[in-house]
Amino acid sequence: MMLMIRSVGIRDAKINLSKLLKEARKGAEIFITDRGTRIAKIVAINDEELPLADRVRNLETSGLLDPRPGNVRHLPPPLPLEPGIAQQYLQEDRS
Repeated sequence: MMLMIRSVGIRDAKINLSKLLKEARKGAEIFITDRGTRIAKIVAINDEELPLADRVRNLETSGLLDPRPGNVRHLPPPLPLEPGIAQQYLQEDRS
């Protein structure tokens, strides 16, 4: 498989992030540019490259996971949805 390399501006990256991530999963390298200057790169990560402990640490660092015991965030109950509607919305978003 040939490696696809492409560049997109920040605005296009925001609008098309899901599509860009799908391309990265397939092996593409996507460079994010700011006024023509490369500032970031989106590439796929192999599971072997990021062990579970590192993924947990990343979640803790980003504030999505609190490592202190008993520090559970209380979330509101999920919205009631018709069976299958969430899957339908997900499929529509992916296409």
